[in-house]
Amino acid sequence: MQPQRYSDFSLNISQNLGADRAPLNGTIELTLRCPLTCAHCYNNLPMGDREARLAELSYEEHCRILDEISEAGCFWLLYTGGEIFARKDFLDIYTYAKQKGLLITLFTNGTIITPKIADYLTDWRPFSIEITLYGHTRETYEKLTGIPGSYDRCMRGIRLLMERNLPLKLKTVAVSINKHEVWDMKRFVEEELGLEFKFDGMINPRIDCSQSPLATRLKPEEVVALDLEDPKRTAEWTKHTQASIDRMHLWAHSDEVYSCGGGINSFSIDPYGKVSICVLSHFDSYDLRKGSFREGWESFLSQVRHKKRSRLTKCVACGLKEMCGMCPANGELENGDAEAPVDFLCHVAHLRAHAVGLKVPPHGDCEYCKGGENYEDLMRSLAALEEGSAARELASVRSEKSLFLPILTEETASAGSGGGCASCH
Repeated sequence: MQPQRYSDFSLNISQNLGADRAPLNGTIELTLRCPLTCAHCYNNLPMGDREARLAELSYEEHCRILDEISEAGCFWLLYTGGEIFARKDFLDIYTYAKQKGLLITLFTNGTIITPKIADYLTDWRPFSIEITLYGHTRETYEKLTGIPGSYDRCMRGIRLLMERNLPLKLKTVAVSINKHEVWDMKRFVEEELGLEFKFDGMINPRIDCSQSPLATRLKPEEVVALDLEDPKRTAEWTKHTQASIDRMHLWAHSDEVYSCGGGINSFSIDPYGKVSICVLSHFDSYDLRKGSFREGWESFLSQVRHKKRSRLTKCVACGLKEMCGMCPANGELENGDAEAPVDFLCHVAHLRAHAVGLKVPPHGDCEYCKGGENYEDLMRSLAALEEGSAARELASVRSEKSLFLPILTEETASAGSGGGCASCH
């Protein structure tokens, strides 16, 4: 048999099964309960929340839903939370899903992974595991999670999975509490652990629409400054956004609220059996305890996905969608209105576009476009970012030149090994 790369295999599946509506990608939130109390989290509940635990789907209900989503064509499945291992029966649920032939990714904070769990995952290997690292130092990590001892438990979980050569990736969410350690985390994960690392600086309100997580959200200038620190990241933003601008004519005149894959090839199921477009969207959901997944997918989610716009906004014909992340779920959570633009996302997108040299196509009455009330402030932010980037580039050049200065002694080499401008970011 001719071997095939996973990327080619995945693309082939998507192209052949994704032409029509098919629920190829599923996300199941096992529980919202979690041993951490992260300040930025959009959905966590206390581990001891008895009401939440009793309301969660039972093992038998999970098996029935897994039967139904598999029959409907689901291929990839993500298990997330809360914390997935907060459920004592998670490995039983997971095993049943594996027996259905699903390709499964696990999102976890890693703090309650034990040798027994790691051994089990070795025998029943997932497609991928992702752990969120909340800080490079114990102090920062636990300032964000709010739980003493959680840093050491996370690192133990990471080591247990690495020792068994499981498919592990690490990531972080960049917030005001840990922004000074993002690059330290990246270096630690990629260079010391030899794992893949990614980060994101976009924070959502809680799913009950509480705005409390936004207290930790970075300023737009801070989000874009992080982008500019990483040439590869900047290049990806530029590439995908230019492609989006080039394709504007294909979707700019659509009259539908949604433009994502939710309800077309993906879905989400919460801990209580409600299926919706995605994990962030809870305004429209179908109760799987009262009906089948097929009914929810073919009828209810189809209607949600093809919901018509009630009005034109600046988002409709905006070519910066790739840089923005604006979607109906974000509008629901931040504004209580799926069609209302989120100002923070618009600010970030326009600043990103100018910072990487992209021309922003006209897209209606926008505060951040030329002539808009926030345009001059945006240009001042851009100038400050460019000045900062130039200073960092100069510092980098000077640092490189210093390599050709007189030979360092063992003492000075040791003292300077952790220095340089890179360690200050």
